Parts: sequence; C-alpha cells; structure tokens
Amino acid sequence: MRNILFSLFIFLNIAFLAAQQQDNHRSELAKNLDIYNSLMKELDLFYVDSIQPNKLIPDGINLMLSKLDPYTNFISEEDLNDFKFMVTGEYGGIGSIITQRKGRTYISEPYEGMPAALAGLKAGDEILAIDDVKIEQIKEPAEKLKGIPNTKVKIKYLQAGSQQPLTTEILRKRIQLNPVSYHGVVGNNTGYIYLSGFTEQCAQQVKLALEDLKKNRKVSSLILDLRNNPGGSMEEAIQIVNLFVPKGKIILSTKGKVKQWDRIYRTTLDATDEEIPLVVLINENSASASEIVSGAIQDLDRGVLIGRRTFGKGLVQTTRELPFNTSLKVTTSKYYIPSGRCIQAVDYTHRSPDGKVGTIPDSLTSVFYTEKGRPVRDGGGITPDIKLEEKRNPNIVYYLLMEYIIFDYATQWVRSHPTIAPVEAFDFPEKDYDSFKAFVKDKNFTYDRQSEKALSTLKEIMQFEGYTETASEELKALESKLYPDLDRDLELNRASIVQCIAQEIVKRYYYQKGEIIQALKLDDDLKKALEIVDDINIYHQLLSVAESSTE
Repeated sequence: MRNILFSLFIFLNIAFLAAQQQDNHRSELAKNLDIYNSLMKELDLFYVDSIQPNKLIPDGINLMLSKLDPYTNFISEEDLNDFKFMVTGEYGGIGSIITQRKGRTYISEPYEGMPAALAGLKAGDEILAIDDVKIEQIKEPAEKLKGIPNTKVKIKYLQAGSQQPLTTEILRKRIQLNPVSYHGVVGNNTGYIYLSGFTEQCAQQVKLALEDLKKNRKVSSLILDLRNNPGGSMEEAIQIVNLFVPKGKIILSTKGKVKQWDRIYRTTLDATDEEIPLVVLINENSASASEIVSGAIQDLDRGVLIGRRTFGKGLVQTTRELPFNTSLKVTTSKYYIPSGRCIQAVDYTHRSPDGKVGTIPDSLTSVFYTEKGRPVRDGGGITPDIKLEEKRNPNIVYYLLMEYIIFDYATQWVRSHPTIAPVEAFDFPEKDYDSFKAFVKDKNFTYDRQSEKALSTLKEIMQFEGYTETASEELKALESKLYPDLDRDLELNRASIVQCIAQEIVKRYYYQKGEIIQALKLDDDLKKALEIVDDINIYHQLLSVAESSTE
C-alpha cells in the first residue's frame, strides 16, 4: 500500500510540474505577444516616417520563422495562388511561362494544347499589352494573365522578327499540368517514366503510364526518373510506392509534438507490378516525396537506386489557415521510411554563432538495414546503390543560358525552319554552329571566368608572400593559357553548347515532351540504368547483401 501511495505521489508531482511548465510557457507567450502589439502601436504613432505594416510585419514574421526549420513558412495572400499551384499543379490562365528581362516581357514556353499555344503564341514573342494596359504599367504580368477559367484576356504582342504588332483574345482555361511529362520506351525494351512533381493525382498518372507501357509497349523493365523532383504530396508518394510493392507494407511513419497526429502509413491496394525490374534515378535535387519513394523502394529492396545522394528533407509540413486569406506552412513531424531511418540532412536545431545551419556529418549518422539486410544510413538524404558523378555544365554554357543567348538564337533559327525531323531523329546541323558563334559575337556576349578571378587572387597572395619575382615566368605562362578567348571556349565546349541548342529548338516544335526525349539521347545516368536492367544478374546482385556497397 505504501508503494502504491508513493507511486501516486510521484505521478501527481510530475503532472503538477508539467502543468506548471505549460502555464509558464503560455504566460511567456502571452507576455511577448502583448509586447509586440504595443511595440507596433508605438511605432505607428511616433516613428518619424510613415511605416508600412503590410511590408514590415510580414518581414518580421519571415525573420522569426527563419530561426526555425527551413520549411516553416508564412504564406501571404499574394503568394497563396502560387502555393496552391505547387500543391495541385492547377491554375486558371493561358498556359504559358513568361519571362521578364531588360524591361520587356516575353513568352518563354507555351504548354502543348493550352490556350496560349492554340492561339498561336510562340516562345520569343514579346507581350506589349494585356487588356489594353501597356506592359510597362503592369507590376506582375504573369498574375495579370491568370484569372478565372472561361474569362477572356486580350494580349497585344510582337512576333519575333516582325515589326507589326498583333492582337489576340484568349479564353482562359483551367490549367492542370500533367506531372508525368513523358513516358516511353528506351533502350531495348525498357519503360521510362519522368515525374516532375508530386501534385494531386500524380500517382494515378504514373499508374496510367505504367499500364500503358506494360500493355501497349510490352516493356520488360522500368526506369522511374525522380531527378530534380522537389517533392510535394506525401500521400501521392505512398500511392506510387504501392504500385510496386504488395498490400500491407509499412511505407512511412510520422512522429511529432501532437501525438494524436502520429501515423503509420501502409500500402492499401494490390500492386500493379511487384516483379518488374525497377531502377529509380535520383540526384541532389530529388527531395521530400521523391525521397519517400526512392527511400521506400531501397528499404524494401524493390529496386536499384542510381545517381547522386538526394537533398535530405525528412520533415512533414501541414498548412494551417490564418486570418485574412493567409496561411502558415508549419513543420509538424518527422517522417521515417521502412527501415526506421529519418533522412533529414539540415541540422536546424544547432546553429553557429552567426545563425547559420549545417548538415549532419556522415560520421554522426546511424546504420539501419533494408528488408534483406543491406546497410543504409539515416541523415543526409538517400544514398543511391550506384553513385555517379554529377555532369556539370561548363561556365560558358551557364552564361549562354542565363543571358538568353541560346534562347534568342533558337527563336531566330526556328523562323527559317518551319518544320524539323521527328525529335528521335533530330540533330542540330553542324554547319549551323558557325552561325551560332557569329550570333554570340554580335550580342557582345561576355561571361564570368572563374579562372581569371582565381588567378587574380593568386597574384595577390604571391605578392604578399614575396613570390612574385621568383615565379614571374611561370605566372606569365599561366596567364597566357588562361587569357580570355571566346572562339576557343566556344569550340572547347562545342558538344555541351550544341546539346543545349538542340533541346531549346526541339522544345519549340515538340514542347516539354520533346525536350526530355532530346536530353535523354546523351544522358549518362540513363545509360547506366539501362546497363543494370539489361543484365538481370547484376540487378539482383545489387539487391543482395553481399553487393550492398557496390559503387
């Protein structure tokens, strides 16, 4: 009896202390909110200049949230439509990406079958006015083009190479982009599905693509491409895993502060195909839901992962509505994939004195095991079974793209080529590369040369340390080799530049689908994936315990 009473006493004390801590927390919260409200009122009354609460307060909110994890964000009324588009992939508009540069607004990429494309707008066309309002008077042209489906918008534009403006009236539609931008057959008999994002209904689109490849194309293996896929809906990710693994498998568990919200997610349907050899392509920009899919496939030994280590986002966000049509996207839990690991990379709970956060070092990660017993690690994203080096664009290619040189050249090239070969057979004519070089020079193109900056820094260090005279000849020889030479750099990086030109041209005729097909022609990651699925013995060895460390 004494033991029971003592245990009850301890329990009551713990409960009392917990309640007291909760009361103290609420008191501190109320006190600081009161201080904040009073501060804003005092500023509004007495500050020497007029304050702008619509800017000052959101900036303060964003600064406050920046002290938490990277994914807890305030969504203003102005940003709400963009956020909804990210979640659903749907909006009302004309169906085109537009670009603003040097005070002008251009059609950058009309989507296939959407109102802009159907009205004859093409990449490179300059928008002059929207609904009779001059473009320079419109703060956000992209928002002006959006609107309620079945409403009309009038666009005055100038076709590339023309001097005569045209006007068209376009009926806005409900624009919903298919996240499965392309699916088809690659290699000998391998299905390929490219998934750009985890928006609503994306699992259904992947399923339809898979069924088409199996039924109509008779594929014997599959490559699922999640490279550069930033993620999205957790529920859609679980459904995609369910296409390849049987009913009843644990795919994900979530744990957070509100214990009632903790969940274990299992597959609920029979798989579409449990046996087809599967390769998932991932890279450093595969995040969130992409990591749920690739991590579950790896943990359940259902397929081989090829590419580079993923982004490392192991947190779950929930959207909470706030007053005046604003919202809070708040991190409510961490997620754990089938092996029990959380792959969160950014250690936001530990900050340096200047407030910066770092990633969890590999030395502090823990080992977990897949269903077959292969070792895998938490922290730092999903490490692929076969790691490949990143193929970086040369510096000059980056600037040719960023300065729209390749874009503008493609616009010019297309004007004199009404049609091109089917994308599978298209190659940018080698004879046209000289015209591209002339185009670049005519634009007075300059680009940032990192080697020049490094050489300048080296000179300063040599002068400081007293080596300038003793190594002057060697320095001059190095300078002569690093001397800027546009002709040389255009020839040296010819292959990479031609590839980018070809992709931009193909996109003008065959839209995003054509761009993907063109890019796959020289895709080293895809080549490696095809090697694996074409040799079933190597495929199965990679999924066995003995081969878990294969590079």
